[in-house]
Amino acid sequence: MDLDTVMAEAAPRRFSPKDDMPEEYRKAATRMIQFHANSEVMGGYLEKPFIRQAPSLDRKLAFSAKVQDEIGHAQLLYRAAESLGVKSRDQMLDELAEGEGKFLNCFHYPMDSWYEVPMIAFFVDGAAMRRQATLKRASWEPYAHAMDKVCFEEGFHVKHGEDILRELMTSSKANQERTQEAFDEWWPRILQFFGPTNDKSTHHDFSAKVGLKTMTNDELRQAFLNAYIPKAEKYGLEIPDDPGLIYHEDEDRYEVVEEDLDWDQFFTVTKNASEGSERQILSRADRQEAVDWVREAMDGWERMGSTTTPQAAD
Repeated sequence: MDLDTVMAEAAPRRFSPKDDMPEEYRKAATRMIQFHANSEVMGGYLEKPFIRQAPSLDRKLAFSAKVQDEIGHAQLLYRAAESLGVKSRDQMLDELAEGEGKFLNCFHYPMDSWYEVPMIAFFVDGAAMRRQATLKRASWEPYAHAMDKVCFEEGFHVKHGEDILRELMTSSKANQERTQEAFDEWWPRILQFFGPTNDKSTHHDFSAKVGLKTMTNDELRQAFLNAYIPKAEKYGLEIPDDPGLIYHEDEDRYEVVEEDLDWDQFFTVTKNASEGSERQILSRADRQEAVDWVREAMDGWERMGSTTTPQAAD
């Protein structure tokens, strides 16, 4: 099948691994799903230290489950990308460890305090839910099917993050002030989560025409603002003045002043040129190297066709 045929169809068709499809589609779908899978991995690594730092056993258990979920989502997505036949799962993981794999801007920044936890677990995960709900209708069927499980579990993650935010913002004045400081720092990053504005997005038009995306970056950002500004204010957070927001009272909707979003910083960060990016990537590389012996042992066991359990390294 050629690309012109796909683009000429009245509505984007859906593809499964057995279908013939244009090479351009395979590459675009692989890039998009690999980016999503990488982001799940790096989000899990960003939050992993807070399993120990969580202030109670219940919080530790919840955070442990959340991190496990994120890594599990990545595995589902790598398999969905692998089924396109362009790259193997191992190739994609190697690219991530070597700093070549791209991932979401929010996961490039370091997260050091418990007050920052709801910025990811509530606001970023809430933004992710906005995007991921639309991907249940993506034209690559393995991706769309994976989104059913991902969205179900992300719903719990958002509730967990909201509960942490509620706890912090109904406790001491000091906790409220520190949470507000974290919110001030993270708010611009959260609004950039959806990617560049429509005029700066390089992949949207093609992805929309072939059914990989169903909403623009600006539409998703708009929907997030309308839903989450009232939620932030409900818990006593003050919305920062920068970037600016316009409230259209007649339509009951918010709009971000797009020129206030620092896209130069965004592109610098997402191209792995920041201290936070390097820290995250090195963390991923170290962990991949630490378990290489397990993969090697399992591969050797399979090659020998042994029925015995592989032994642990000395």
